[in-house]
Amino acid sequence: MTLKELEPQLLALSESEKIQAVQLLSQGKAILGRGIEKTPGVCGGSACIAGTRITVWGLVESKRIGYSEADLLTSYPTISATDIANAWAYAAAFSDEIEAEIKDNDESMNQEI
Repeated sequence: MTLKELEPQLLALSESEKIQAVQLLSQGKAILGRGIEKTPGVCGGSACIAGTRITVWGLVESKRIGYSEADLLTSYPTISATDIANAWAYAAAFSDEIEAEIKDNDESMNQEI
């Protein structure tokens, strides 16, 4: 089967099925857009800035609580403005995944209290 033949079936998937398909395809280290990768066993398999343990969901959550991009670049000197732009693009493309990871983190933090 070619990708062209598979495309209508992929587009017909529900949002959660699309996420599952992406996760299935990304088993093993995979580049998921410019500068974003997932590696099993690293940060719970969450999407990270390539070559780091800086998660996309963590950057999104930081932005929500008031960190500016300049603050993020200061806090994470190993990443660039391009890395942050790539993280925002990934977060927009996979918003359900990012929201689920933020929710999971919030729940685990509340359990520890």
